[in-house]
Amino acid sequence: MIPSLFIAHGSPLLAIEDNEYTQFLQQLGHTLPRPKAIVLFSAHWVSGLQKVSEVAEYDTIYDFGGFPDELYQISYPAKGDLETARAVERLLDANNFASEVESQRGLDHGAWVILHHLFPEADIPVIAMSVNPRLSPSEQYRIGTSLAALRAKDVLVIGSGGTVHNLGALNWQANDADQWALEFDKWLEARLGDWNLKSLYAYESLAPSARLAVPPYGNEHFVPLFYAMGAADASRTAKLLHRSYQYGSLSQTVWQFG
Repeated sequence: MIPSLFIAHGSPLLAIEDNEYTQFLQQLGHTLPRPKAIVLFSAHWVSGLQKVSEVAEYDTIYDFGGFPDELYQISYPAKGDLETARAVERLLDANNFASEVESQRGLDHGAWVILHHLFPEADIPVIAMSVNPRLSPSEQYRIGTSLAALRAKDVLVIGSGGTVHNLGALNWQANDADQWALEFDKWLEARLGDWNLKSLYAYESLAPSARLAVPPYGNEHFVPLFYAMGAADASRTAKLLHRSYQYGSLSQTVWQFG
């Protein structure tokens, strides 16, 4: 069965960089079983009601400013997949999660920046999904759990965000990871290894430097982790595939579940 993944999308510059992390993502795309479709929860699509994309072909959204022109020349014209989108909607409904169809929105950089490296040909259908950071972690997890059956049909579930994502705490000159960021991720690693949901759900009060790593105004980057975990609830196994940092604390972390 294909695993689910949590992938940090870092800075938009990741799309044009050649470094340890981009090389890892490219290699990951070659080693993963080829998915039939991708269901992707992006930190950059926030909504109170779960949104499910039914888009024939996505536009590329440049939801950022002040970056090199080269970045705005990248296009990721992924197609949608109505059959998979409808399956997502049925599974959500069967598990008492209301959803709403979105038929116009393109792919934001939380989606296309990582997909550009994983599957550069843009030849795998994508179902874009919103996240709701106001839900409890257990509810986010249960949304992921409701979609677990898709993995047996070779659908790859991805949560795209960042375990440590605090733009106000970035050190643009840093060459090494900030200690507090590493301590938070190490705490997270231990709880994911044990699938300790009770502690993970209470990360705000239990994890070291939690308010720095996941500021209250920015938890939309952390919560895709729970959606991706939920999709692997049946196996409850976690594997850290990659961890590095930019600017001291911007995490570049990939977790595999299942």
